[in-house]
Amino acid sequence: MPKPESFPIEKIFVPTKQKKAIKPEIVGEIAESILDIGQQAPISVRLDGDRLVLVEGLHRLEACKALGETTIIGVLVPAELALHKPRLSEGPEVEAERIKMARLKKLRLEKEAAETSTAALKSVNEMEAPRASPAKGVRGNPKASLGRTAKSTPKTLSDWITQQKGNGGRY
Repeated sequence: MPKPESFPIEKIFVPTKQKKAIKPEIVGEIAESILDIGQQAPISVRLDGDRLVLVEGLHRLEACKALGETTIIGVLVPAELALHKPRLSEGPEVEAERIKMARLKKLRLEKEAAETSTAALKSVNEMEAPRASPAKGVRGNPKASLGRTAKSTPKTLSDWITQQKGNGGRY
């Protein structure tokens, strides 16, 4: 592991992508901590020509800037290690969040599938409902015979024969 050393803050370049990740509340907390106990963890920087590029420790760097420090403790890492270094954001918390989001996505898809099938079943039932209802004028007419009802299915053989006779069919 490289030995921590002191670097001038004004010589450290912060990539634009990293600048967008600054959270002022974290910077404030780290600044308070640095005032109380000093800087405990060094930042990581790499050489890029004649300048230093920040690899890790954005909030610590910003906290030191806010406190008016001119130098910061850091370690110089080779560019190869800086490029292949796993990101801090890929820790166990991020993995747990990823699993949670996958589970929520699965539940949402299942809910959408259930709603779709329910809607499809409802539309099928609405389409079949008029066919299943009795023909016009037959509802509530106790004298209507089995042969005159629309789409009535006979329950017994004698009902079927009666229906065939009423329709003029042969049996």
